[in-house]
Order: sequence, then C-alpha cells, then structure tokens
Amino acid sequence: MHMADALLSPSVAATMAAASAVTAGYSVHTLRKEGDTEKIPVMAVSAALVFAGQMINYTIPGTGSSGHICGGMLLSALLGPQAGFLSMIAVLVIQCLFFADGGLMALGANIWNMAFYGCFVGYYLLWRPIIRGKVFGSLSTPARIVLASVLGSVFSLQLGAFSVVLETQLSGITELPFGAFAGLMLPIHLAIGLVEGLVTAAILVFVYNARPELLCDVQDSGKGGAFSLKQTISILAVVTLLIGGGLSLYASGNPDGLEWALFGNAEEGYAENMGLDEENYGKSSAAADGAAGIQEATSFLPDYAFKDSDSALGTTVSGIVGSGIVALAAFGIATAARSRAKKA
Repeated sequence: MHMADALLSPSVAATMAAASAVTAGYSVHTLRKEGDTEKIPVMAVSAALVFAGQMINYTIPGTGSSGHICGGMLLSALLGPQAGFLSMIAVLVIQCLFFADGGLMALGANIWNMAFYGCFVGYYLLWRPIIRGKVFGSLSTPARIVLASVLGSVFSLQLGAFSVVLETQLSGITELPFGAFAGLMLPIHLAIGLVEGLVTAAILVFVYNARPELLCDVQDSGKGGAFSLKQTISILAVVTLLIGGGLSLYASGNPDGLEWALFGNAEEGYAENMGLDEENYGKSSAAADGAAGIQEATSFLPDYAFKDSDSALGTTVSGIVGSGIVALAAFGIATAARSRAKKA
C-alpha cells in the first residue's frame, strides 16, 4: 500500500505529513510521561520483524495480485498504540529512504494509511474491547487474540485502502475515478487483511504462550510463560533474520494490492484494472521531483536489491541490513523517550 509521489498533489501530501507528525508528537509525549523501559528490546525486535514481514508478498489466488502485512495491529498489541505508531514510522522511513519503497513526498500519507489505523483505530476500537471486554468473556484468551487480530487487521486495511482512494481523489488524479478505484482497492485489501490477521494472530498467540505479560490488555491469570523474556526476544530475532534473509527470496512476484489496482497484471493473463501507464501516470510537481532526487541519493538498496543487479543476494542483504537498521532506530526512539522521562 506504499503510495508513490505521483499519486498525490503537494498540498494533500503536506496535509497528511502534518497529520502524521502531530500524531507522532502526541505519541512521543505519551511515552515520555509513561517512562516504561521494560519493552525497549521488544520494541526493537518487533519493529524489525514487521520490516522483514513486509518483504514477504503473498499471492492472492485468482487475482494476479499479492499483499504483505502492514504490522500496525501486531505492534500496537505488543507495545501499545503510541510505541507501535513510532515503530511503524521507523519501518516506513527506512523503507522510503534506504530502499526507495514508497515516495518521500508521500511518506506522511503512507504513515497515516499504514500505521495510524492499525495502531490507534484497530487497537482502541477492536483489540482492547475484545481482549478486555465482557462481550467475548466466554472465549478463551487465545481465541480472543485471534478474533481481535483478524478483525483489527481487516478493518485497519480497509480504512487504509479507502484513504488511498480518497487522497488520490483530493489530489485530482483524474485517471482514478473514485467509485472504480474504490471498487478495486477495498476487495483486494479485504483478502490481504484476512491473511495479515491470521499471521498477526499466530505471532501474538505464540507471544501469549511464551510471555503473556508482553501483550497489552491481557489480564494476569497467573499463567507462566513457556520461555524467559530473553529467550522470547531471541526467538523473534531469529525469526526476523530467517524471514528477511531467507524467506524474502520466495516472495510473490505479483504486484501488490495498490499496484494491481493501478496497473493490473495483464502480462500474466489477468485484468488491466485501471490500466495506467507504469512509466507515466498521476501528477508531476517540483516537490515530487525534489523528493525523488533525495531518494535516489539515499537509497543504497533500491527495491531491496543491489543497484543494476538481479542477484538474489541483494534481497538477502536488504532483509538482514534493513531489519538491523530498523531495530536500532526503534531502540533509539524508545531510549530517547526513556531518558526524557527520567529527567522529567
């Protein structure tokens, strides 16, 4: 769902950047007040896990499309919405600058569409009520985790997909009529969200069995964990490296949900959908051109590969290096919030 700069006007891009920046400021302020230091290593490894997970595009059968997890629901369930949102920012900024994944001018919109809904809307509207509420009290905790993960992932991706449509409409991208574009984006992201929900549920159920206290809003039932905290973090770190450095080589080559809606996949015998020209679509602007120049200078592994090379080693290096950078960035954010909290 990473938007390119061509899908946004500068004014819409600036508005979304402001909205994301305000939410980030609120999140930092909240973390400073809480001063919680226990989950700093969890924040680092879970952010890296989301980065690696986003490298795995899974095929949506019968469509010619693929999808990948966003990760907002996963991070908010582990870290809380504020820390989860900041972790997602670390993922998306590093993807944008170092791997040219998503436009730099569109970064604010991508943060909003992919992070805000899962971390805040999905958490407060679905995760917390399902986990803590009495309505689903007859279900076991693992069953409630699965239900909240699936519903939260589906709902947040639907909101994100709809926001992409709305932002292109407000940007005046006339090649993308509102109804037709929404009619492609929402169903394909429903399917993508269902898979993400199941993946999220599997990870969170593992964490519940390993160290239940790591999950937000899960009441202490006296259940002991299967692993120590250090062992749990180590397992997640190893899984991250295996996904980013190995499984990423087997990611689907089909276009993701947004690319599929824009360009189709006629080469493989599927529909053209909106049928846009991949080399010339949307809007051009001086702001977008400037952002593209910055990205070209900063992205040392564009499209998760070595420049001018088809070597699979580029993907492996991208997965491992990117996961490490994200982990360091998330650790730095959490540490900075902790140090400010101590001074307060």
